[in-house]
Amino acid sequence: MFESLGRNLRVVVVGASGGIGAALVERLVASGHIERVHALSRQGKAHPSPKVSNLTFDFTSEASIEAAAQALAEAGPLDVVIVATGLLQGDGISPEKNLRALSIDGFEKSFLINTVGPAMTAKYFLPLMRRDGKAVFAALSARVGSISDNRIGGWYAYRSAKAALNMTLKTLSIEMGRRFKELVIIGLHPGTVDTDLSKPFQGNVPEGKLFTPDYSAEKLLAVIDQVTPADSGNVLDWAGKTVTP
Repeated sequence: MFESLGRNLRVVVVGASGGIGAALVERLVASGHIERVHALSRQGKAHPSPKVSNLTFDFTSEASIEAAAQALAEAGPLDVVIVATGLLQGDGISPEKNLRALSIDGFEKSFLINTVGPAMTAKYFLPLMRRDGKAVFAALSARVGSISDNRIGGWYAYRSAKAALNMTLKTLSIEMGRRFKELVIIGLHPGTVDTDLSKPFQGNVPEGKLFTPDYSAEKLLAVIDQVTPADSGNVLDWAGKTVTP
């Protein structure tokens, strides 16, 4: 894992208490290339590995994100940052099936978690990343955020928020790429993963296409290892294939 990045790596996982986030932490802990995993979540759940530093923070608060970045700055340059957060349902909202179901609350909550949070994380964490070699900033996106791939409609807020995230990542890649040629900024589509986010919708998933969190984490980390600056600004799926905008 992470042969292209070297050894003694420092990795941040934002949303480390979620299904995919927790699986990413476990995979990273098991890798001999990783020196430190900074696991960030609202719960700040302790991990038994001495490799893991747990940090409690509020992903929806800019002040909290800034404070987390200040704490991490003392640990040295970061090699990889993975934003493993997402909101499809819960907190009083659910995916809209039609126009009548739209609500301001649904759009606000979806954009806050799926777009604004990753953008603000980039604001404070990108300056902490290494400049002397390959580094990767990745955020979980979704194929449903692709405008050209939208053929069945529905899920207005979630689709729109993920499309906005993809545009944010693309814009970040252009700005940062002017100065830091080896920094890669990407979105990652993890596939349909057996987590709380997807449970109500798993009935329509084709056989063999519902992934365990561990399998998805393994594939996503392999994609991070394989990407180059030429991929920066793109959204890649779990198999390393580009998702059309």
